[in-house]
Amino acid sequence: MRNLILSALAFSVGLFAVVYTGSLNYINDDAVNILALLAAALILGITFVVSAKYVNQMKNDTATGELMQENWDDIREYNNKLPVGWAVSFLGTITFAFWYFSIGFPLNAFSQIGQYNEEVAKHNKNFEKNYENVDEEILNEMGESIFLVNCAPCHGITGDGIDGKAADFSRWGSEKGIVDVILHGSKGLGYAMEEMPAGLMDKDNAKAVAAYVMLEISTYGKTANPDLVELGKSLYVGCVGCHGTDGKGSYGTSPDLTKYGTPTFVVDVLERGKKGTIGVMPTYKVEDQIMTPIQQKAVGTYISSLSK
Repeated sequence: MRNLILSALAFSVGLFAVVYTGSLNYINDDAVNILALLAAALILGITFVVSAKYVNQMKNDTATGELMQENWDDIREYNNKLPVGWAVSFLGTITFAFWYFSIGFPLNAFSQIGQYNEEVAKHNKNFEKNYENVDEEILNEMGESIFLVNCAPCHGITGDGIDGKAADFSRWGSEKGIVDVILHGSKGLGYAMEEMPAGLMDKDNAKAVAAYVMLEISTYGKTANPDLVELGKSLYVGCVGCHGTDGKGSYGTSPDLTKYGTPTFVVDVLERGKKGTIGVMPTYKVEDQIMTPIQQKAVGTYISSLSK
């Protein structure tokens, strides 16, 4: 048995030397890989020793000792003491876990994801500083380039929604867009008030409500149908239950109509994401570092320009 243990120890030491040398030569001192390979070498050595010990026991030992009182179909267990090796391994595992989560990896180890996030955050900070006072023309051009990369695959190069497969930005954000929502409903934005059903009004009344919302509620402040505003104001009573008398969406439980027709309304959708006909539009949250606030505003500016 002594020879087996000595052999196992020699094997572990040899493997340790190979792993350590290989780590230095080929892994460039990567702490994660070194730790993993050293642990593998240790596990192999322990496994070899333990396996050899119990194989030897099975060949030579005879079961003896005090039996437990309980039995299962006349089968009784020996009242054996807790194996020292098992107890040491158990306590060692707990100790290693505390070390791992408090001192060892990943807190003190290099992380490519962490480095990437730091670099993105630094770049975004510089980007925001460089474009802090950008004019609307450049903002619109920036928004167009972002739109063509991120939005055009679903909404089309011209933003027409590709025959109804996605939102048509030539109408969305305009009075025509409000009429479409009243007639066909609104889905997929995940507000607490849930989805807006279709067919709440006929087309003529929907045009009147759209005129009132665009002129009196939205900060856009313009309408193509000023003669319909008063009628729309009286009909808007049916919308108050969800959007509130001020149109702000009842503390965020439904869309804020004061932002409709402006880049800010687009930014809200970018932050929320949307479930559409052809799939789920992902969120583009600032906190996820996918877009910066200026990039969100740029996309909103460009999309808003498509319906004007």
